[in-house]
Amino acid sequence: MLSDKENYLMTLRGEVPEWVPAGRRLGPDDKTKPMAMMFGPPVIGRQPSEGESRDIWGVNYIPTESTGNAYIPDNSVFILPIDKLADWRSIIKAPDVSGVDWEKEIKQQLEKAEFDPSQTALELTLHFGYFQLLMSFMGFEDGLLAFYEEPDAVHELLEYLSEFYISVAEKVIDIYKPDVLSLADDTAAWRSPFISTEMYREFILPHHVKYIKMGAERGILSSMHNCGKCEGLVDTFVEAGINAWNPAQTCNDIKAVQAKYGNKLVISGAWDPRGRLLEPDVTEEELRQSVRDTMDAYAPGGGYCWGGGYLGAVGDTESARKNAILTDEAVKYGRAFYR
Repeated sequence: MLSDKENYLMTLRGEVPEWVPAGRRLGPDDKTKPMAMMFGPPVIGRQPSEGESRDIWGVNYIPTESTGNAYIPDNSVFILPIDKLADWRSIIKAPDVSGVDWEKEIKQQLEKAEFDPSQTALELTLHFGYFQLLMSFMGFEDGLLAFYEEPDAVHELLEYLSEFYISVAEKVIDIYKPDVLSLADDTAAWRSPFISTEMYREFILPHHVKYIKMGAERGILSSMHNCGKCEGLVDTFVEAGINAWNPAQTCNDIKAVQAKYGNKLVISGAWDPRGRLLEPDVTEEELRQSVRDTMDAYAPGGGYCWGGGYLGAVGDTESARKNAILTDEAVKYGRAFYR
């Protein structure tokens, strides 16, 4: 019997899968194996503590109650204001990882997660994006100004970050043996991008391409996470060799993207809680129909993975209930979609 992992990888390779891949488990009692799990070396991740979580560069992250305690950079202080950007080398310093036993760290991580590579694809991730890292250092006001006022310093800083992450990738990629390289960079909001496509090509894309090439040389697929209205970047994703784009929010013209690229760029998501789906009295049937409508629109012929859900505040049980309904329908409807 085909595993959820192989069905997922078939989709990313541009083949028509046996069913529509759906990434979430149904709930705590669901014993099925997830189609994919994301891992990154623990030593370069954030180290959460009560009320804060500091990353390897010195940025402090704080939980936000309205998003279920998801972490965002502490915007009361930024470590690299624009008047210090020229002196970034004295502030942004990569940690010394020369003594890390990568094989031991990764083995312990995978064992603790009870990861089964025969049933679940491994997606390797290193960070949440070069654009977002710069914004976390500087804040949006100074960070966006820096592209225009200090382009050389921005280039140098991003190259420094890229060299560090690529050096880590070279140490861990053949230990993890990932099926997919997971990239991310939220360079857009719902209505429009934060930076132009030309600026993205110049400053950000080359550093993603290094990582993609490392995987491509090993036959590893790749996936890009970029929220908001980033349809103007889709051409660059395909040119770079990206196999899938998530969450492909509905502010984008997803039909146009599919018409242009077909299964060459898999759409993962294309569902947002908008309009009636945000009303407190939305019914279970309306939730289920929204899943069916999304699959009917984007899944014919392959090239689509289901992904979507509600993000609730701390203590919000309604979001969890609605997400369970969405995932249940995604599995039920998706399993029979190509029959």
